[in-house]
Amino acid sequence: MQHITQDQIRAYVVEVGTRQTEIQKRLRAETLALPNGHMATTPAAGQLLALLARTISARRVLEVGTFTGYSALSVAAVLPEDGELVACDNSPAWTAIARRYWEEAGLAQRITLKLGDATETLRLLLAEGGEASFDFATIDADKANYDTYYELCLRLVRPGGLIVFDNMFWGRSVADPEDNATDTLALRCLNLKIRDDARVDMSLIPFGDGTTFVRRRT
Repeated sequence: MQHITQDQIRAYVVEVGTRQTEIQKRLRAETLALPNGHMATTPAAGQLLALLARTISARRVLEVGTFTGYSALSVAAVLPEDGELVACDNSPAWTAIARRYWEEAGLAQRITLKLGDATETLRLLLAEGGEASFDFATIDADKANYDTYYELCLRLVRPGGLIVFDNMFWGRSVADPEDNATDTLALRCLNLKIRDDARVDMSLIPFGDGTTFVRRRT
């Protein structure tokens, strides 16, 4: 099977293994045309996040890093009518794209966008009584602050709730002992911390650029 390339497998997954609405397809196409389009959530990842949210009957979801809103669009679609997804991002330009598609999909009322520094937003949510009020959180933002986001999300997510991290391989750099860039070190340290953290159940899998699934125990 050596003649089958990784790109062919990815194309197969998109064609056969994912379900996308026309709105999702158009949002992804518009996002991929941007200079930073490589940061777009893949259809497979968006579908997986939605599946997890539905599986645990999530009502409140926290998203740290929203970009153009594909993952928020995917997850908000499976929330109950009174569900809420709180989306944190610091880019008015990128999230303006997200808002357009959320509105078109009829899901804007389920999504609360918090623009600004994500650490401040998460601390404010805690100050407003948000402790253990979320069922599910996703983290895909600036890597140097992943540990801070982890600690804050552990407080915001209820016992039994899930936290999902993207880019935990950081282009495979975490496995390169000669790569000591700031972001690489931050992720390498967090990978070890989560592995040894008795507060959670965890699994790091080779999905995308490395995905870590965390379940808060108590």
